[in-house]
Amino acid sequence: MLEIVTKVNDVVNGIVWGWPALILLAFVGILMTCLTKFFQIGHIGHWMKMTVGAIFQDRHVVGHTGDKSISQFQSLCTALAATVGTGNIVGVAGAIMVGGPGAVFWMWLIAFFGMMTNYSENVLGIFYRRKNKAGEWSGGAMYYLRDGLGAKKGCKQIGMVLAVLFSIFCFLASFGIGNMTQVNSISGNMHAVFGVPAWVTGIVILILGGLVIVGGLKRIAAVTEKIVPFMVVIYILGSVVIFFTNISHVGAVFTAIFKGAFAMQAVGGGIVGSGIRLAIEQGMKRGVFSNEAGLGSSVMVHSSSNVKEPVRQGMWGIFEVFADTIVVCTLTAFSVLSSGLVDLNTGVAAAEYGNITLTSANMVSTVFSIHFGKLGSGFVAIAVMLFAFSTVLGWSHYGTKACEFLFGEKFTIVYRVIFVLAIFGGAVMSDNLAWDLADTFNGLMMLPNLIGVLVLSPQVYRITQNYVDRVLKGKKEKPLLSAFADIQEEQEKNLGASA
Repeated sequence: MLEIVTKVNDVVNGIVWGWPALILLAFVGILMTCLTKFFQIGHIGHWMKMTVGAIFQDRHVVGHTGDKSISQFQSLCTALAATVGTGNIVGVAGAIMVGGPGAVFWMWLIAFFGMMTNYSENVLGIFYRRKNKAGEWSGGAMYYLRDGLGAKKGCKQIGMVLAVLFSIFCFLASFGIGNMTQVNSISGNMHAVFGVPAWVTGIVILILGGLVIVGGLKRIAAVTEKIVPFMVVIYILGSVVIFFTNISHVGAVFTAIFKGAFAMQAVGGGIVGSGIRLAIEQGMKRGVFSNEAGLGSSVMVHSSSNVKEPVRQGMWGIFEVFADTIVVCTLTAFSVLSSGLVDLNTGVAAAEYGNITLTSANMVSTVFSIHFGKLGSGFVAIAVMLFAFSTVLGWSHYGTKACEFLFGEKFTIVYRVIFVLAIFGGAVMSDNLAWDLADTFNGLMMLPNLIGVLVLSPQVYRITQNYVDRVLKGKKEKPLLSAFADIQEEQEKNLGASA
């Protein structure tokens, strides 16, 4: 039975993460970049000011809300909690080991266009969100597929079908990539570095996760806004120390990245065409695994923000991808490439270091141990634990929203309990099939979401142009805040009151 499941999964995985899907992903990012007139570059000062700059200046951005919504900063931290994870450590190392240094360039490129894919998802998420009976905002790809794409002439049924499919895939992915595989990374690292038995780790994470997850989004957001800044800053500091220690290698590292990206070197001495194919494929896939732009996942928590303007939340999506891939993944890549464990001339990674057989799972911890001794490997183990645990918290909300869409609000508490119990199974599991299935369900989410963004791209253009005209050019126009008249009216009043 497992053999049949494995074979079927391999076929499906080859489709959802194959070249057609990756090309569609890149196309949507390029299209949204062009439609918004390269917003991520042309208005970089503005979106930086409205995101990271506003954290220190605008109380509405960081202030806790009295209703069921969360602050913009909390939505960012919860989204980053789900995206900044093992992909930033294990994923980057894996991309380099398989695709060579050139994979880093393609990771950057897909992130550059992915900024506007994530931006578009968030804009649509805010524009088509609704409030549930509990007074909590509910938004995400399933809502703009049903109410946006479904509102097009003759598209009502297809919009609903795609919304249901997205929710099913998200529901299943939450137990895989958002739970059991993350906890498995924690237990594996804790056992390898500190000798802690997997079952002990499982019980501890189950208790800690249960205390947070069962409490709902407000409690999750309250925890992630404390964990995420701490874990990101600490990991960046460690990586920056390595950067300055190896600063003399900067030229060689970037030369290897660009050479590998354009097939001026073939990975492992193989044929040039094969080398560039691997670099592009690994760079794009691992980039998406890391920042999730195009999957439609983080929009579910961004839609719960107290923001009024869709574009304001869209800009947080740009910053999310920037912080995740351009900053964190780049620092990881430099640490690996400057360590001496990768031959920068051939692009080949060493098979072992000392008595350690190098894999994507232990490459970064080995790099840190080279620079910091045993403290370094312990540091990475703690980083993986924080990154993976925060990912579990973020994905619990995604799964909750998918469950709510499919079965109604009353079933969400049942989902949370089952999700928490699955944590222990993740800690003690050893079957790699769980990882492969999680990978497939994650990719399956991408297809209906990208169709929705593609069809609704004119709406994103109109909302963006409306914002630019009003806020940046000072024109007097009616703001585009919601697809629904009652919410539009309510948000217009709120926008005027906070102006």
